[in-house]
Amino acid sequence: MRVVVIGGTGQVGSKVVAKLRDLGHEAVAAAPDTGVDIISGNGLDDALHGAQVVVDVTNKITMDRRASMGFFETAARNIMAAEIAAGVRHHVALSVLRSDRLVESGYIAGKVAQEAHILRGPIPFTLVRAAQFFELVPMMVEMGAVDGVARLADARFQPVAAEDVAETLVERVLADPVNGAYEIAGPEVFRIDELAQRYVRETGGTVKIEADPNGTYFGAPLADDTLLPGTDVHIQATPFEDWLASKRMPAAA
Repeated sequence: MRVVVIGGTGQVGSKVVAKLRDLGHEAVAAAPDTGVDIISGNGLDDALHGAQVVVDVTNKITMDRRASMGFFETAARNIMAAEIAAGVRHHVALSVLRSDRLVESGYIAGKVAQEAHILRGPIPFTLVRAAQFFELVPMMVEMGAVDGVARLADARFQPVAAEDVAETLVERVLADPVNGAYEIAGPEVFRIDELAQRYVRETGGTVKIEADPNGTYFGAPLADDTLLPGTDVHIQATPFEDWLASKRMPAAA
């Protein structure tokens, strides 16, 4: 089966491509560095020619609502047009768990607009709404640090490993479209600030983490349970401890 992974050279997309190839499928990575521009549309038709399934894991992190919505709406429109022309039978898109609760975020507003375009379109689809990645924790620490201190939200969340997200996307590629959402999250619930503190401590970092009861997620205000999944969530296997094991500093000899 020919599967085109848009954003296929990134953190999750490259894993999806590799996993599909290991299973014997023709997986094509479509990205700017492979000659595909989803905003101008250049290279899209050629990349999607003969594809049965398209996986969209493209992303653009910006807090500017207009920029985010403009990017995701334009990308969704161009991708769908190319899919229709190519006769694609299944569109699998990676989105954000509980995005409907986070619309005050300029970034998430773009993801919601992307979802809306997919929902309105004629291509059968599966929306994989993933919880926050474990890999987001170090980014939160780095981006939030000011003078050696990072103030992070103390809300609960149920993060997931990027590897598990990629595995789920591959599973959805090989399954029938659900024409709706497929929620995934990790096996454990944490508080954002406490998990960040644990990450810093166990990787030898020096940033001090402080709990911020008014902390936000990409600019969206958080209640204690805003980021938690619903009851129909599909729990993934990898616990934080296993993911963290590869990030710790080696013990001194």
